[in-house]
Amino acid sequence: MIITQIVLVILQLLAVIALAPLLSGIIKKIKAFFQVRKGPSIFQPYYDIAKLLQKDSVVSQNVSWVFHAAPIVSFVAVLMAGLLIPIFITELPFGFAGDLIAVVYLFALARFFTALASLDAGSSFGGMGGSREMFVASLVEPALMLSIFSIALNVGSTNLSYISQTVSAMGIDAVSPYQILAFVALFIIAIAETGRIPVDNPATHLELTMIHEAMILEYSGKQLAIVELGAMIKQLLVFSLLANIFFPWGIASGVSSAAIIIALLVYFVKIVVLGACMAMVETSTAKWRLFRLPELLSISLMFSFLALVSFIIVKGG
Repeated sequence: MIITQIVLVILQLLAVIALAPLLSGIIKKIKAFFQVRKGPSIFQPYYDIAKLLQKDSVVSQNVSWVFHAAPIVSFVAVLMAGLLIPIFITELPFGFAGDLIAVVYLFALARFFTALASLDAGSSFGGMGGSREMFVASLVEPALMLSIFSIALNVGSTNLSYISQTVSAMGIDAVSPYQILAFVALFIIAIAETGRIPVDNPATHLELTMIHEAMILEYSGKQLAIVELGAMIKQLLVFSLLANIFFPWGIASGVSSAAIIIALLVYFVKIVVLGACMAMVETSTAKWRLFRLPELLSISLMFSFLALVSFIIVKGG
């Protein structure tokens, strides 16, 4: 039993680390298709990370231990969140700790150390990016919790594994007005959490529009590789919440080789579909001004609140 749990932990970590760059490459390829370009290979993120890992880091002599610790702390925090989110099986080894609030605060921990490192380097652009990141985070986190709370109320638990297992067992009956509203809210949140247009532009190097890229300008070499891989993993995990909390059908409920293989294939299809939807949104939308972002994220908060109200009306009726 213990060996099985260890194998599941290793398999989940390997799946998250292996699929994260692939998802990023697929999104870039789909965006290029919509923009009538050839675009890079879907495996380009793997090549970029491998190239960065072969280079040394150039570090300012004025930085403290925070700058060096931030990539590791952020990466480990995101990986820990990956052990709490159901990917291909509902019976997670750390399912007892797989609470929604724990995942949100692990994301917040990674964000906090990245923003702190941007200030530690003393760069004006880094400080600007850190300030913007905290501004967006203050709007995103309440809506993120509310959107999943509407589903959590339906199953009576905030445990992500239990939510996924229960919603999967409900089948098509799980589709309801409050679930659709909560899904739309979380999709908008995913745009902000993953730094996508119209909130941020992951491909930009213009100082006036950068948020995430501004925070990591001072990183290079192996440290930059860890930061970039951590951002890709976070993107995959946010998509996993969308896929396996609202549409968990196909996820394995038992420890079986055949069931796990099928669940991984279904999971891959779901995140690719979500990635294609995200690419369509990006190519059909322009980058918004920073002070217009509260309008977008307040829409997400409104949808989350409407999902809770719809749940009360449906269950109360």
